[in-house]
Order: sequence, then structure tokens, then C-alpha cells
Amino acid sequence: MTARARLSQAAVEDRRQAVLRYVAEHGETRINDLARHFDVSLMTMHRDLDDLAGRHLLRKERGRAVAFPALTMETATRFRENSALAAKHALCAAVAARIRPGSTVLMDDSTTLFPLVPALTRLDQLHVVTNSVGLAQRLGSAPGVNVTLLGGHYRGDFNSCTGPTVTRALSRIRADLALMSATAVLDGRLFHPLNDYVEVKLAMLASAEQSLLLADHSKFGKTATHAYGTVADYHCVITDTGTPDSELAAIRALGVRVETVEPEEPSP
Repeated sequence: MTARARLSQAAVEDRRQAVLRYVAEHGETRINDLARHFDVSLMTMHRDLDDLAGRHLLRKERGRAVAFPALTMETATRFRENSALAAKHALCAAVAARIRPGSTVLMDDSTTLFPLVPALTRLDQLHVVTNSVGLAQRLGSAPGVNVTLLGGHYRGDFNSCTGPTVTRALSRIRADLALMSATAVLDGRLFHPLNDYVEVKLAMLASAEQSLLLADHSKFGKTATHAYGTVADYHCVITDTGTPDSELAAIRALGVRVETVEPEEPSP
């Protein structure tokens, strides 16, 4: 019997993503069954699961792989970037006109903000400060945009930076506007699975004259591990028409203005 050809790193990652999707769909799966399903050795499957567990995408327990709640997995950039795209485009279109040439804008690592990039590249003398490597890459070639990437502890699954270096840098910045999203919102309270990102969001809020929260309907009615204040920390919440009325009422009860936008249907 000949040995199997060694797979490329890209092929290994593709298999690991398939394993992650399988575990997410089933909730939990025996490791022996995973090895049989993906036609790999038990040792290879243990390596795959060790890698995924090390990236906080699932839990590896005695003889089993266990999915995190969907909310936690959705925070990883590759799971977020292509979700709710129509709503994200509508949210960004609603704020594009509020960003003025010559202003300093803080942007967190939320993929919700990615559709705003084309509008920003058309502005002159705009200074964008972000912890998102993805946003910095998208904006870096725009001639009128000066980008400051907040370096710190790089988290590959989120393609962004966190930690004391990021928050210290933010404490020395005074911005005109902060644009952020949230992983989870329930009755006006904000939540995130990872405290490092909570600290960055709070530092951005403290450094901006005005702040806007952009959150599509899928973020509402959920919680995560770390609570970090309420929507009252923002000047306005912009969401789409799919957000439950009860959640909109809770925001308004905190004295915060809410704007709702209608997502465009994707072109056929």
C-alpha cells in the first residue's frame, strides 16, 4: 500500500473548515465518527480538532468534538463576512453621507462596515483609525484616505488586533466619529463573546465625539459571555427593518434614536 500524498496547507484548511461545519450542524460528534466520515486517520482528526479548538472554534472533549453556540462561531471573520450582506450594504449606505472629508473616523473590526469602503475611498483628507487588518487593506490604496492600523495582539480568526497596545493608542486619539457594530444585542444591552474586543469597543467610544452603532437584525435577541453597557453609549442605532419591534422599543426606551433601513433585494 502506498502512502497518501501529503496535502497542501490550503487543502488541510479546507478539510478543517468542513469538519467545523459538520460539527456545527450536528452539535457534537464522536471523534472516531469524524475520522471515518472524512476518511482520515484518528491521529489526523485529532490534529484537526486540536487546531480548531486552539482557534476557539469548537471544544474538544474526551472522545468528542462539541460545537460552540452559533453566535460564538459567527464572530470569526470568515463566518461573518458574507452573512446578511443586503442588510450590511443598506446600513452602510445610511451612514456614508455623514462622514465628512477631513474628519477622523474610528472603525472597529466589524465586517458590517466593509461595504462602506467604496464611499470612504471617494473622500479627501479622511483619517481612518482601525484595529481591522481587513479594513486597512481595503482602504490602504485610496489616495485621499490616511489609515492608522492599531497594532497589538493579532488574532488571525478575526483578522484584527486587540490588547493593551490597541487601547493605549486609542486613549491618545480624539476622533470625530466612531462606527461600530455589535455581536449581540438584547433589550438594548450589548454583548460580545471575547473580552479583548469589549475593551477595544469601549476605548473607541471614549475617544470619539460621536458614535453610531450599525447592527443588522440577526444581532438582536441574543447574548454572549461579556456584557459591556447599552446602546445608550451611542448617539444613534442604525438597523434594518427585520429587527423585532420589541428590540426597537427597548432601544427607544433608553432614549436612543433608531433608524431603520430596508435591505435591497440582491440582483438576480
